[in-house]
Amino acid sequence: MPALRRATSGPLSMFQPVTRAAAFLTAALTAGSLWAGELELLMFEQDGCAYCLRWHEEIGPAYPRTSEGASAPLRRIDIRAPLPEDVTLTARHPVFTPTFVLLEGGTETGRIEGYAGDEFFWVLLNGMLTRTGWTPGDAPPKAAPASGDGAQGQP
Repeated sequence: MPALRRATSGPLSMFQPVTRAAAFLTAALTAGSLWAGELELLMFEQDGCAYCLRWHEEIGPAYPRTSEGASAPLRRIDIRAPLPEDVTLTARHPVFTPTFVLLEGGTETGRIEGYAGDEFFWVLLNGMLTRTGWTPGDAPPKAAPASGDGAQGQP
C-alpha cells in the first residue's frame, strides 16, 4: 500500500502559505488582546484615609500616564463595599487602607498594604508586575494627545 503524502502541488497548494500566515496572525492578535486587559490594580480605600489622600496627590494624577498604569488600570473600591463579582482574592479581604491588589485575569497575584511614599509604591508595584511576566514594553500604546488650540491639521 503506498504511503499517504501531503499534496505540495495542485490547486490548493497556493493557499498553504496564506493559511499559515493567517493562523500565526490570529494567534498573535488573540494573545495580545488577552494580555491587553488582563492586569488591573485595585485600590481599596475609605473616606477620611489620610494615606489614600496622599496617594491620590502624589501618584494619582500620573498613574494612568505611566506604563504601569496603562498595563494595569486602577479601579477604586470602598473597603466596606461588597467585593465585585469579577474579583477573586487569594488572601483575606483588605483591612488597611489603602490596600492595592494586583489582579491578573480577575485573580489576585499580589498586594501592597498601606502607602509609605511614592518611591516605595513604584518599587513594590514594579515587583508585583514583574512577577506576572510584565515588562514596561508591554504597555499598550498611548493615544496621541488632543490639540487644545482647536487648530485643524493640513490634509
